[in-house]
Amino acid sequence: MVFGLNTNLISEMEEYAKINNVPIMIKDTLFYIDDMIKKEEYKSVLEIGTAIAYSSIYLRSNNDIKVTSIERDIERYNIAVDNVKKSNLSDINLIYGDALMVDIKDKYDLIIIDAAKSQNIKFFEKYKNNLNDNGAIIVDNMLFHGFVGKSSTIKSRNLRGLVRKLEAFHEYIDNQNEYSVKHIDIGDGIIVCKKNI
Repeated sequence: MVFGLNTNLISEMEEYAKINNVPIMIKDTLFYIDDMIKKEEYKSVLEIGTAIAYSSIYLRSNNDIKVTSIERDIERYNIAVDNVKKSNLSDINLIYGDALMVDIKDKYDLIIIDAAKSQNIKFFEKYKNNLNDNGAIIVDNMLFHGFVGKSSTIKSRNLRGLVRKLEAFHEYIDNQNEYSVKHIDIGDGIIVCKKNI
């Protein structure tokens, strides 16, 4: 099967994620990215943060694309591998490893950063060279449940530290000149970066 959304599998993954507290992409964000792939006629996607392969399978089901996705949690990686097998979809390549250590040579039309939020700057710096000239980088969870911009009011030290790192990423991305940046208030907030060429 080249395309075709397996709605039973999608529902299973959503249920699993809910019960086991696995973060998967919010549907509005997924629909936005799906539309973008179609509109821009993207052919290749690199995803940093597979989780259980929910977004990889959804996007591949609806588009004639090649998806490469990296996951560092072995349990989630193994579940992702099983889910990809169940999907009967080709052209989904799952890589087990820490995305900051993995060496990727290929270039992609779309790079989705949806992994450890505290590492967004490092992920962006590492993978921006893997982007095709007319491609885009999307960073998910940029509002972080409404906490971003309110770090000074957060009592939990761990949460405050994480939100400050997200705020630092906002500042970093808004103060560089290499990419045009759009902040889009959809799902949990995304940033879309396109190269200035």
